Amino acid sequence: MAVYDVIVIGAGVFGSCTAWRLCRAGRRVLLLDAWGPGHSRSSSGDESRIIRMGYGADTLYTRMAMRSLALWKELPDAASLFHQTGVLWLARTYDAYSAASQAALHQLGVRTEILSVAELSERYSQFHLPEGDLYGILEPESGVLLARRAVNAVVRDGLSHGLHYEIAAVQPFDRGVVRTAAGETLQAAQFVFACGPWLPKLFPELLGRRIDPTRQEVFYFAPPPGDARFHPPHFPAWIDFTDPRGPYGVPDLESRGVKIGLDRHGPHFDPDSDDRQATAAGIHAAREFLAERIPALSNALLTETRVCQYGNTSSGDFLLDRHPEFPHVWLAGGGSGHGFKQGPAVGEYLCSQMLQNAPAEPRFSLAAKQEEPRRTVY
Repeated sequence: MAVYDVIVIGAGVFGSCTAWRLCRAGRRVLLLDAWGPGHSRSSSGDESRIIRMGYGADTLYTRMAMRSLALWKELPDAASLFHQTGVLWLARTYDAYSAASQAALHQLGVRTEILSVAELSERYSQFHLPEGDLYGILEPESGVLLARRAVNAVVRDGLSHGLHYEIAAVQPFDRGVVRTAAGETLQAAQFVFACGPWLPKLFPELLGRRIDPTRQEVFYFAPPPGDARFHPPHFPAWIDFTDPRGPYGVPDLESRGVKIGLDRHGPHFDPDSDDRQATAAGIHAAREFLAERIPALSNALLTETRVCQYGNTSSGDFLLDRHPEFPHVWLAGGGSGHGFKQGPAVGEYLCSQMLQNAPAEPRFSLAAKQEEPRRTVY
């Protein structure tokens, strides 16, 4: 195998975007994946991911999301990859997180609309909303990325800029040597391991207790026949911060159905061997939510389900750092359920670290990753 400036292992959104930015910076890069970009087992798979700017008072990730959206739009296929559906936050007036989001978005110049319960009910009658202190924060310029396609588009654009790509699996990391599953030793000046939920399996002693992959279920429900209310622009992507179950949804894009998920960490998950069929309990919880909040879908046909995984760090902050013993090895992971939209900014950040020795963000460091979960990033 040829010698490269950088070999990136893992063609999910973090790895693909890092390889993409390095190629555009003129480096000779090889991207490896065991199955392919955005494959069905990856955290970057599935049909869609919300891209929103709001992160409470956490402007680090708001700025990254803003930069990422600009970079997503640079792709040649951007018009077919990004759907500007708007993203609606359902909030309560006493909720400090939502108030902080509103303030941060205003500070950074992100366009928003604040909607009362009456305005929400008039504009989005699909929701059953209780009277009282509920209100909405709408990001009209945010929306939904077609996830699998977006990762593949990044790789295609990388190939047009000289990226080399191969299907290959690697062995667990062994004292600075990187080998494929077939036993071939890989040669490069630098390596980036961006392997999602497989990262702690490749670095068990270093990351086995610092990144916890969890099982996450999502569901697609078919709208009633002839009912266009769940297609954009009539229905946005949305996140319900009034509900402790953490529900979120995506409108009916390309007639695949309305996507529903509950943003709660599921049980620990082995991405190689654990079952990927949705559970009866998960389906019941999704239908229970629909009956309460979106009654027109309460008896809708369940057309598809997905089981993916979050790669959770203790706080929800990303891990983007050098290996503590081998400075030619970089670790990129810990998407923690919110990382997909940030892929281009992550790639740009790692590129600046590797090529320019740019100042590092302490929150992305390995040293900041604890073993006990204390999630602070949502």
